[in-house]
Amino acid sequence: MIHQLQSDALSLLKVLIETQSFSSEEDQTAIHIENWLKQYQIPFQRENNNVWAINKHYDASKPTLLLNSHHDTVQPNKAYTKDPFKAIEEETKLYGLGSNDAGGCLVSLIATFAYFYSKENLNYNLVLVASAEEESSGPNGLNSMLSIIPEIDVAIVGEPTLMQMAVAEKGLLVFDATVKGTPSHAAHPNPDNPIYKTASVLKWFEDFKLEKTSNVLGPVKLTVTQINAGVQHNAVPSEVNLVVDVRVNECYSNNEIVELLQKKSPCDSIIPRSTRLNSSSIPLEHDLVKAGLRLGMTTYGSPTLSDQACLTCPSVKLGPGDSTRSHSADEFIYVDEVKQGIKTYIKLLENVL
Repeated sequence: MIHQLQSDALSLLKVLIETQSFSSEEDQTAIHIENWLKQYQIPFQRENNNVWAINKHYDASKPTLLLNSHHDTVQPNKAYTKDPFKAIEEETKLYGLGSNDAGGCLVSLIATFAYFYSKENLNYNLVLVASAEEESSGPNGLNSMLSIIPEIDVAIVGEPTLMQMAVAEKGLLVFDATVKGTPSHAAHPNPDNPIYKTASVLKWFEDFKLEKTSNVLGPVKLTVTQINAGVQHNAVPSEVNLVVDVRVNECYSNNEIVELLQKKSPCDSIIPRSTRLNSSSIPLEHDLVKAGLRLGMTTYGSPTLSDQACLTCPSVKLGPGDSTRSHSADEFIYVDEVKQGIKTYIKLLENVL
């Protein structure tokens, strides 16, 4: 059965690559996923462009394990030399947009779900969600499904990790900050020029360190990523606008970071765009982590954001492919990575189910 699942998963991956599915435009890839599940006689439901299913012998008295990955993609960059919407298999590689991020993970998890779908007497229920809008952190992605699917106790989020376990992931806050001053003609003295005042503000952000450092994710990282002020050469503006990117470890909630920066930063205002993309983690003593360690997997902390940020339950990020290939030109995944990914997912779950 595993050999057939591997073949069918790769066929699905090729179809997904050749079907445009930018964030919020995943309706056609959702149909392909539905058709694959129909082929295996697995009942499913759909909410917007999210496709989800539960195992045949679901038992509400048991804890529930979520298998999740996404079928949306970013737009292809201009450095592609191959057609991003053509599944091109060359030697050991399968090229195409979304092949690595996160098509290989998605089809591997779908195949894994199919493997366990009909099995009886599992320790966990299984819920599969092929989600939309992950790349854009949109309103109709996994976050919108949490009130619809059964309550989740633990999750595997499929992202390319070389099949090593990301046991923690940094959260994200983006702040719009303002440094105010006095507008004036450039020809006149102005001791309250906000552009000059911004120099010390930038230095504050460069030097500022939060006290709690994670053993897995390291410190919270603050980075000023945008700055904007002024509209003409002979006028001092009334304010300078900054954008601050903050990557949050699991030692802090996003709301704690907001409160701290609004209290301490030297900006006249600093306002978060959203607070919902929290850091996530799973205890190292969790059965899922222990099972992975028994299979020879390693653990690490991930600096990149995924749908884990939507979850409040323990979760591990795990999948075939390499994160460094994501969003790159001529994106690819090794065919064998998908085949081995399915085998490894199954072995992992056999240890806990």
